[in-house]
Amino acid sequence: MVILGSGCSGLTAAIYCARAGLQPLVIEGREAGGQLSLTTLVENFPGFPSGIQGPELVENMREQAKAFGTDFATGDVTAAHLGERPFTLHLEDQPEPIHAAALIIASGARARWLDLPSEQALIGHGVSSCATCDGFFFRDKDIIVVGGGDSAMEEALFLTRFAKSVTIVHRRDEFRASKIMLDRARQHAKIKWITGAQITEVLDVDKKEVTGVRLQSTNGRHPASWEMPISAVFLGIGHEPNTRVFRGQLATDADGYLLTRDAVFTEIPGVYAAGDVQDRRYRQAITASGSGCMAAMEAERFLQHAGH
Repeated sequence: MVILGSGCSGLTAAIYCARAGLQPLVIEGREAGGQLSLTTLVENFPGFPSGIQGPELVENMREQAKAFGTDFATGDVTAAHLGERPFTLHLEDQPEPIHAAALIIASGARARWLDLPSEQALIGHGVSSCATCDGFFFRDKDIIVVGGGDSAMEEALFLTRFAKSVTIVHRRDEFRASKIMLDRARQHAKIKWITGAQITEVLDVDKKEVTGVRLQSTNGRHPASWEMPISAVFLGIGHEPNTRVFRGQLATDADGYLLTRDAVFTEIPGVYAAGDVQDRRYRQAITASGSGCMAAMEAERFLQHAGH
């Protein structure tokens, strides 16, 4: 029993599989812990009245899975062959392939970032890719949302519940967002707009909190460079699912998310998908954990029927 991914969905699947005696192997990947490892205080995961730090929650899940007999391997999967059972996975830096009687793909999705050193240094300290997760912490603050698609409009509209103001920053004058989402954002009194500009630096790394941004004009209408005080920066430029090694073998949507039926089933018997790798709608720790539970229970039934 192999589980690909060590975020909430993968570790929940591991707990269920291990308790069922399936001796699961979790392949953690280079970005172990998933999106929660980039989060600070988590207040919406049930069972923690005062909240819990994201990395601590993930580590608790990992220790729980390990206590029931889960094994772990570290490294990215470089190739996968799902044409016959046992399924074969090739792990970087390991000469021997890994064989799986059943496979749960819980490899998650990477948030798209601006890839600025200052931005990366302040993730979890005012820079976020999840308004639902972190918007509450910036009540009555001025906030920036970066992006021009539906994701950015959704983030901005959600953040108006908490923020004093939300400024959408987009490098172009045109938007990819659908008309209905763009109209909703334009009609909201709390939402402001800066188009034809991009962020070149997030301030202030030395203070370990976001105090502002440095902006640069992309269309010549603004100053070449200027600073804007702000309390948080939310990235609304989408996510990229970690499904590259399965393309051509498993069905995906146009953006690469795995397509499932009945929650976690792929078209290949014995292969299941859970968490953000197939959920582009909710993307929450609790929903990821729930789908990991479903995948584990289905995998257990599959292996029982297969005589394992």
